[in-house]
Amino acid sequence: MLLGLAAVPATFPLAARAASGTVTHTDAEWRRLLPPEAYQVLRHEGTEHAFSSPLDEERRAGLYSCLGCDLPLFSSKTKFDSGTGWPSFWAPLPNAVATKSDYVIVVERIEVHCRRCAGHLGHVFDDGPQPTGKRYCMNGVALRFTPGRTTA
Repeated sequence: MLLGLAAVPATFPLAARAASGTVTHTDAEWRRLLPPEAYQVLRHEGTEHAFSSPLDEERRAGLYSCLGCDLPLFSSKTKFDSGTGWPSFWAPLPNAVATKSDYVIVVERIEVHCRRCAGHLGHVFDDGPQPTGKRYCMNGVALRFTPGRTTA
């Protein structure tokens, strides 16, 4: 879990939680609220199997939000087919994600978390397309896709 997140009751309306800037729950609450695969990824920095998420093949216009707190994270306008088997984007929405260094595989990687609930989403790499050159490689089980509008 990232430091500095204040507890906000889950019973708050989503707009009130959004205004507070954070969403937190106990581990037991997260386990109850999330599907098992999403819980492992979002709360324990797991990784889903490549090519297992239907969101990798999603081509409609829409927004990708955090499954843990519903914060819009990515627009379909920045989605691209990276060929890696995970939904990939060249940029997040403004003020949507936070990053930190990850040394789980010994070499440094940059881990991507939801800014509001600190849920683990995936990693960002420097091998993406222009205009950013970034590849935000996300776990589909950590995301919710809503077709339609493409801005938050």
